[in-house]
Amino acid sequence: MLTLPNLLTLSRIFAVPLLVLFLWWPDWQLGYAVGLALYAAAAVTDYFDGALARSRGTVSKLGQFLDPIADKIMVAAVILILTAKGGLSGPMLGDLHVIAGLIILMREIIVSGLREFLGGIQVSVPVTRLAKWKTTLQMVALGLLILAGALPEIEAIRVIGLVSLWIAAVLTCITGYGYLRVGLQHMDS
Repeated sequence: MLTLPNLLTLSRIFAVPLLVLFLWWPDWQLGYAVGLALYAAAAVTDYFDGALARSRGTVSKLGQFLDPIADKIMVAAVILILTAKGGLSGPMLGDLHVIAGLIILMREIIVSGLREFLGGIQVSVPVTRLAKWKTTLQMVALGLLILAGALPEIEAIRVIGLVSLWIAAVLTCITGYGYLRVGLQHMDS
């Protein structure tokens, strides 16, 4: 049960409190740099845990359960800490960039609930290619926003991170609607 892929997934979950600790002080540039390294390592394990499990034939129910949870915990924690510490503020829209983070969090909660409901009636909703692109862009956007905390003098990093977060939020709406549309077909009137 505690295979290497599952241990990688668990490492992402256990890394979240440490990541939040490094991002807690927005003026601590070294903390943000270390936080970025930790975040990048966690994001890389997201790819490798699934790839290793499939290549070794060790896909487990525990891994299938924990992997999406690990992703959501990390994304939610980073969005919340960046929001709390002003990392989602920026040019043009100021604090309204928080809305992009809120959209992402709302979609994650809705899709998780939908998957739970559909699982109860034995309906599987596969992850789409667009959803994988959304996740990748979301991870890159959050990584850029952490990097912006490590290098605050380079405003372009924050701007690119915020634009990427908005694009991820739009993709989140599109993919969320796709999952919701499939789910609604299986719900009683």
